[in-house]
Amino acid sequence: MSTSEISAILERQLLLQLGDRLKRLRKAQGVGTVEMAARAGITRNTLRAVEAGDPAPSIGTYLRVMSILGIGGELALLAGDTLQPAPADSAAARSRRAAPVVQVRVSADDARHRLQDLQSLVLHEEAVRLAKADPALVLQAQETTKRWLATGDARSASLWREWQRILSAGAWRKVLGRTRHAQQLRQASPLVTILPEEVRQRILKQVRNLKKGVVIGDGEDSRETS
Repeated sequence: MSTSEISAILERQLLLQLGDRLKRLRKAQGVGTVEMAARAGITRNTLRAVEAGDPAPSIGTYLRVMSILGIGGELALLAGDTLQPAPADSAAARSRRAAPVVQVRVSADDARHRLQDLQSLVLHEEAVRLAKADPALVLQAQETTKRWLATGDARSASLWREWQRILSAGAWRKVLGRTRHAQQLRQASPLVTILPEEVRQRILKQVRNLKKGVVIGDGEDSRETS
């Protein structure tokens, strides 16, 4: 499976995994969020974004947190020459030994809820991108919310009323987080209704492909990026 076919989904998943790992390491080392934020010179909100795998913080911010947790060398490895292709005329380049393969795999059974949330998150990120570019789509989502509220469904009414405020204020970060409340908002979302069907199907296909597992650095990718 070529990574270029699902690059956006894969990149998001890798960031989520990195954020999870940083959070686990911080807790394992007994470092609280206040102390970690102070040591990294960032706010607690920025630290929460890093641990949520948010793409908004800079790579420098991620690197500071990684360095404090003792894994900054992993990023330094990527930045150095160690992983660069060998010169064309070198013995390493002439070797027939297979290049190492890094495999990223998401289990449909063990991580179903995580995969569903990843799918929901990416759908909403795309919907937010479209809404920012076209205010008419925001109006469309607002009309959908009004229709839903008119049905009198008490179970979702509070979330839909909050959606009205989000759509009016453009408070997109409220629905793009990894908190339980953000997940609840996405589950009751009128925003994904603005997505063109072909965009929705493309994202769903990418998630299905990710469930099967993606190999990074295989022969197919090498051919495509050469």
